[in-house]
Amino acid sequence: MPDMESLEKALWESSDSESRDFMADYLRACPASRGLWHQSRPAYETVTSFLKSMVVTAEPRFAMFGPGLEQLEISLVTTMLNSPNILPVTGVTQRQINGIGSGISFMYSGQHKFNILTLYSTNRSERERARLEHVDVHSRLFTLRDDEESGRPVFSLAPSVQEVCQAVDGFIFVVNAERGRESDEAMEKEFAQITAMLEPVWGPSSRPLLVLSCTSREGPECPRVPCLKTAQRLKLSLLPNPWMVQDTVADTLPGFLDGILWLLRQTGMRI
Repeated sequence: MPDMESLEKALWESSDSESRDFMADYLRACPASRGLWHQSRPAYETVTSFLKSMVVTAEPRFAMFGPGLEQLEISLVTTMLNSPNILPVTGVTQRQINGIGSGISFMYSGQHKFNILTLYSTNRSERERARLEHVDVHSRLFTLRDDEESGRPVFSLAPSVQEVCQAVDGFIFVVNAERGRESDEAMEKEFAQITAMLEPVWGPSSRPLLVLSCTSREGPECPRVPCLKTAQRLKLSLLPNPWMVQDTVADTLPGFLDGILWLLRQTGMRI
């Protein structure tokens, strides 16, 4: 959207409401219209996509990280591994990165294989202790250093994570969307971690970022932060990379496949 803040205002409050075509903005951004765009692309884009499919033979790889992997009562990764009706697992890479991540291969729609490399901030026992005590853990993925000019957090990547960022085709950032964990300080930190992963030195800015706005369960007992708020607080509009925020639930994975479909299409897969 060109101006996400305008979605929270009444039409008469918007200074350029008379000149803006809100319906055109909506149609350009809504998932249904994006799907139609993929079905009727110009001939030159179809040829480009075909050439990319001829060159890229390996399955796309995505790095998945974020507090939503570690802070929720229900594990998103565990549900993914135990939901063959949604996303069948085709293989698990035994090699880990300093005990904080491993690769899992999945099959989308019975024919499109892809790999997700899950990056945890630390080992399982430390993550579980931090979740139960509601405290932050010392991350092995990032090294924190303050920007003297802005005073905002700046992160650099561990060498092993740098290798991952150079090898993957896109990123999945999992947000804890349960109300009560959405402080401005936490969002500032998460934005800094995202930008560290997406640094141009590791790869092109054309690589997509899927943000999963995730809660443990669905329903009034587990109220969520709207995905629009998540996009605003993470300042995603400042990123040069293509991005999308998708609501999902760790318990049942609604909407998860929509996000994966968007990711795969962004890498050039013809789906």
